[in-house]
Amino acid sequence: MVANAVVMAALAIACSIELGYPLRDPDGFLGPSWVRLPALIGLAFVADVVPRALWRSRHHLAGVREEAVAVVREHWNRERVLLVVLGLVTFYGTYVSYRNLKNYLPFIRPHTYDYTLHALDRWLLFGNDPAVVLHTIFGTGLAAQVFSLIYLLFLPMVPIAPAVWLVWSRRTSFGYWFVTADCLAWSLGTASYYLIPTLGPNFAFEWLYTGLSRTGVTQLQDALFYGRQNIRYDPFADGVQSVAGFASLHVAITLVMALVAHYTVRHRIIRIGLWVYLVLVVLSTSYFGWHYIADDVAGAVIALVSVYVGAWATGHRVPWRGRPGTPFYHQRPGRGADRPKLTEQV
Repeated sequence: MVANAVVMAALAIACSIELGYPLRDPDGFLGPSWVRLPALIGLAFVADVVPRALWRSRHHLAGVREEAVAVVREHWNRERVLLVVLGLVTFYGTYVSYRNLKNYLPFIRPHTYDYTLHALDRWLLFGNDPAVVLHTIFGTGLAAQVFSLIYLLFLPMVPIAPAVWLVWSRRTSFGYWFVTADCLAWSLGTASYYLIPTLGPNFAFEWLYTGLSRTGVTQLQDALFYGRQNIRYDPFADGVQSVAGFASLHVAITLVMALVAHYTVRHRIIRIGLWVYLVLVVLSTSYFGWHYIADDVAGAVIALVSVYVGAWATGHRVPWRGRPGTPFYHQRPGRGADRPKLTEQV
């Protein structure tokens, strides 16, 4: 987790020096990252301690303080605080580096492969465009509003998901697993942008999406289009450009959440909700023309690799055929065991 953040930061700094463009902390949900991430942890701390203290004191205000102190001692021990600090710093370093490396993409890899991936889409669908097929099936009015809400929900989930796993994971090792996999997905996604740079269907073939109702996604796509133009042609422009299609990190990050939750979260409703949300995200990416089919497939591959490597790095074994909510720990050779073996079922 730490090594990944260091490598990403080094690459971002090197590109910044080479191009002569400054590093920027991009704004987003609740402001810039250095503000919103600590703020989310602070809110999570309050949301964790206050309700439990009230419940344990049976709403008798005289005992709330005592119970709050007890909750902090029980849950916010040294291991939890270390997880929160390391996870927060490494996620911040990885994500901000990702946004800056994405910003530099048009200057380092100006050529795009949109026509190639669009042709692949049409070949896979026997000459049809994914957008036309989905618009015909779901319509372009109410469905656009619903898919817009689904897609835009991802924006606050980006910082909230790490905060949730850092603060409320049943075991601190689960928190390390998720944040490691999450950061790896952002890093591998960055590499995919440079491997096959694309704009995405909506930016390369915008006439396929002119019949859609105007939604929050439409406004976001307009902002990204003009943001990219400003960055490319105005060296003094503020902000960062965020247009890149291959691979779909919406799919990758959502699948990382679903997979890690599948093996660490006991509540079935949460697990099912994340899998359903994943399916809806895949549909919305094609419906609005954010990504080609290949982008979604590559995003899924990135998620699988990230979850597996994250599990290995944090001492877990992924039971791909095991029961939901039951990950396994293993001992690695050289750590008190001659060969990997199951030592505990959670």
